[in-house]
Amino acid sequence: MTSMETLATFFGWCAVINIGILLTFISLMSILNKDGFIINLSLKVFGNTKADTLATIFRVFQQFRFFVIGCNIVPYVSLKLML
Repeated sequence: MTSMETLATFFGWCAVINIGILLTFISLMSILNKDGFIINLSLKVFGNTKADTLATIFRVFQQFRFFVIGCNIVPYVSLKLML
């Protein structure tokens, strides 16, 4: 059986990695979207409007953020409080 210290370490590193991925994607999206590259690509490939594309990007980032908080940070903090 895995000890609580090992689980806390695991969730801590998962949180660090996922936050790094989230910040990388946000940075890339802000850099690539300055000239409208993402919006133009979405228009050509999917036929979405600019508003739909921006809403989808925002929704995906919010869902990933809630995933990171709920599945990585909350268990980490809970385990640290229990130790």
